[in-house]
Amino acid sequence: MSPLRVTQTKSVIGSLKNHKLTIRALGLKRIRDSRVHEDTPQIRGMLHKVRHLVRVEEVDAS
Repeated sequence: MSPLRVTQTKSVIGSLKNHKLTIRALGLKRIRDSRVHEDTPQIRGMLHKVRHLVRVEEVDAS
C-alpha cells in the first residue's frame, strides 16, 4: 500500500473533542499542515472520523 498525505483543510474550533484529539494524533497542528502516514487500517479509521476536516492524497512510493 502506498503512503497517504493527510492535509488539514478546516479548523477544529467548535469540533467535537474526539475530532480535535484525532487531528492531533495524526500530527496536524494547523490549517494547511500536512503529514505522510502509512496506509493502515488504524490510520484509515482515524481519517474516516475526521474526513470533513482533512484532505487525503496517495503519495508516490518511489
